[in-house]
Amino acid sequence: MSFRKVVRQSKFRHVFGQPVKNDQCYEDIRVSRVTWDSTFCAVNPKFLAVIVEASGGGAFLVLPLSKTGRIDKAYPTVCGHTGPVLDIDWCPHNDEVIASGSEDCTVMVWQIPENGLTSPLTEPVVVLEGHTKRVGIIAWHPTARNVLLSAGCDNVVLIWNVGTAEELYRLDSLHPDLIYNVSWNHNGSLFCSACKDKSEREKAHEGARPMRAIFLADGKVFTTGFSRMSERQLALWDPENLEEPMALQELDSSNGALLPFYDPDTSVVYVCGKGDSSIRYFEITEEPPYIHFLNTFTSKEPQRGMGSMPKRGLEVSKCEIARFYKLHERKCEPIVMTVPRKSDLFQDDLYPDTAGPEAALEAEEWVSGRDADPILISLREAYVPSKQRDLKISRRNVLSDSRPAMAPGSSHLGAPASTTTAADATPSGSLARAGEAGKLEEVMQELRALRALVKEQGDRICRLEEQLGRMENGDA
Repeated sequence: MSFRKVVRQSKFRHVFGQPVKNDQCYEDIRVSRVTWDSTFCAVNPKFLAVIVEASGGGAFLVLPLSKTGRIDKAYPTVCGHTGPVLDIDWCPHNDEVIASGSEDCTVMVWQIPENGLTSPLTEPVVVLEGHTKRVGIIAWHPTARNVLLSAGCDNVVLIWNVGTAEELYRLDSLHPDLIYNVSWNHNGSLFCSACKDKSEREKAHEGARPMRAIFLADGKVFTTGFSRMSERQLALWDPENLEEPMALQELDSSNGALLPFYDPDTSVVYVCGKGDSSIRYFEITEEPPYIHFLNTFTSKEPQRGMGSMPKRGLEVSKCEIARFYKLHERKCEPIVMTVPRKSDLFQDDLYPDTAGPEAALEAEEWVSGRDADPILISLREAYVPSKQRDLKISRRNVLSDSRPAMAPGSSHLGAPASTTTAADATPSGSLARAGEAGKLEEVMQELRALRALVKEQGDRICRLEEQLGRMENGDA
């Protein structure tokens, strides 16, 4: 390997990771021991969810972020599954809605009370049944409301409209073997998957152990896997040309699956190995060698799983660019990634506008052929989220609904056009009016928040002008 004499300039070269103090960890959590390569953890700006051991079924904990310290053994769980829970994912458009996949072959979607659980939650908002084997992968669509993808050990990918409890697409001939993971691209017009059969790219990673594939913001695909000699690898691919990787790096010869976490705002990929005690991070650039090693966060304890906080949940005043929730055997430990800066001012270069919690499309619009980029928000001011809407399921009565079916648009993902007709459900008039009233209340709430902010800034300007006047007059 040839080393460059000139050190590459990057604002992320000095990013460092730091675990929080013990009193800010979540202690005495019995993390699931099920054999499955998922993260076992999901987090958003309101709640932390962790898959836990449960007798006679499957369960996961949902804790308000502020509930740190020792968690009582009797603390209520989400426990409606009859088999172990394998994967969980928070809805990107509602911080109180979470989906779970289980060994019981079902997908369940749950509405978490605004202030967290006070009693066990056994009744999901909706149960989605379509898989014939355990469901190990759950992924919400990044921009379309209520669109959820699930993948099972039956090698089938299903895409659901959670709002109507309907199956939109069934992709049952794409994967002849076990699906390792699925990743949407930035606007949800495509997804990529890693499969045991390696049919898409014969030599993506030649080893037989699990690999992962994720979309990057520019449409490239980043993968982790194993070589024929069982060395762990990273690779970058151009989907237009899968003959050879754009870049391929070997890491080490450990045997834990590598879980990649990607931040599209900074183009940094964090790689966490199951059973490792470290997090490596790399910057992805447009010029060779494309994948640039930045640094490694190392600790003593191995990780059982890992969750990653969305950008809108970070503390921008502390130059925090990522926060991970590391699962130990019996606790969850937040790890803060920070860019050292001397100034206390808002750092524009670290925080470009980022994906917010508002959906860009309704499920029906997406099915009809529309795509839309995420609706971005600024992190400059402390972001005030609008009131969360409860998830309501509107099951169509096909007999009484005499409206014409929606004309099928361009069908997504190569699904047959006939499957799109199952997705033309629209809310009834009363639901629509309720939705309009809810939106009006959200707008009024935002307006009140803005007025308060303007008044506060006006008062501050007056104080500064008075102070300046005193300084000019020699009074201060």
